[in-house]
Amino acid sequence: MGERIYYVYILASKIGGTLYIGVTNDLIRRIAEHKSKLIESFTEKYDVARLVYFEQFDDPENAIKREKRLKKWNRAWKVRLIEQQNPNWDDLYHEIAGPP
Repeated sequence: MGERIYYVYILASKIGGTLYIGVTNDLIRRIAEHKSKLIESFTEKYDVARLVYFEQFDDPENAIKREKRLKKWNRAWKVRLIEQQNPNWDDLYHEIAGPP
């Protein structure tokens, strides 16, 4: 079996909107879950489903450490991180999942 990949991701409700940071080993499935609003959660309550940033990791420990670190960052740092790679806050989900 191949190496597993783990992801830390940031979702936004809109450009400059509410942010959510999570970690998963299946980014496409997890973002689809957020978008479908099947699970009652923070993201469902605040309509946070735009994938604006993600990072890949080879092991779960480093991914979880990074998620916890990002959650402690102030908002300006999080916005700067997003805008360095995604200045228009585009939804990256379709880039990773392919056409609908």
